[in-house]
Amino acid sequence: MRKLAIDHGFMLNEYGLFKGDKQIAGRTEEEVFSRLGLDYIPPEIREDRGEITAAMNHHLPDLLPYDAIRGDLQVHTQWSDGQQTIEEMAHAAKKLGYEYIAITDHYSKMPIVNGLNEQRLRSQIAEIDKLNDKLDGIRVLKGAEVDIASDGTLSGAGVLKELDVVVASIHGTFKQDKKEMTRRLVTAMESGLVNVIGHPTGRKINQKKSSDVELDELFETSNRTGTYLEINASPQRLDLNDGTAALALKAGCKLAVDTDAHNFEELKNIRFGIGVARRAWAKRSDVINTQSWEELRGTLHVS
Repeated sequence: MRKLAIDHGFMLNEYGLFKGDKQIAGRTEEEVFSRLGLDYIPPEIREDRGEITAAMNHHLPDLLPYDAIRGDLQVHTQWSDGQQTIEEMAHAAKKLGYEYIAITDHYSKMPIVNGLNEQRLRSQIAEIDKLNDKLDGIRVLKGAEVDIASDGTLSGAGVLKELDVVVASIHGTFKQDKKEMTRRLVTAMESGLVNVIGHPTGRKINQKKSSDVELDELFETSNRTGTYLEINASPQRLDLNDGTAALALKAGCKLAVDTDAHNFEELKNIRFGIGVARRAWAKRSDVINTQSWEELRGTLHVS
């Protein structure tokens, strides 16, 4: 920016844009960008990743707005390791202005998450059907977060076919090598059962590094199978991060921005996921849950 200012015969510093001793811009950031012949660059993408050239050429994307999310596609309840009931989470989501919310309690054999078995998941499906009959202004989607086994297989294919949304995630056996971990994710996406890969690299900030995955193959399979890759908005995850999300978008993949919420307050974490998506140059059209309920039901083939 300072070099651009010099090229224009100006001087730019923290006090504003000057021509000689006269300030010619600086009341607002927009004013400075405009005077230098640039489109306004949102703060999230000021990372020296080509944004100044794009701003010169009027090629900056219309970044995903903070109010664009119409629903959350990964939410947990008391049925597994969440703290609220399905109905309570639905009402909380409605207060946020959402049109839909997907209940994705763990479909897992891991006792630590109180995972559902097939019988309990079918009972939950019945409860959600009854709840949708009485709720007004929000739709509750029947879903599950299912564990991806070490060989990439998923448990309970029969019941998974009855769900509106299947989020598949890796929650264990993290010591596989790059080839094995990649094959694991690819196999899950090729199953025809999965809508979203949850927290795709498995990182937990300050707890667990991202798994070593062949990203090109992950992205190719995501495109080929129509599987969405998640930006998990939990502050403990933020996975995909902005760098991997940017690479995914460049490869043509589509994203889901979800909170992985386990209580009311965590639903508000969506802003962190939106921030990551914006840093990745994501647009509204890149994210599935910017769709209205009517659009989404067509995308997911929900009756």
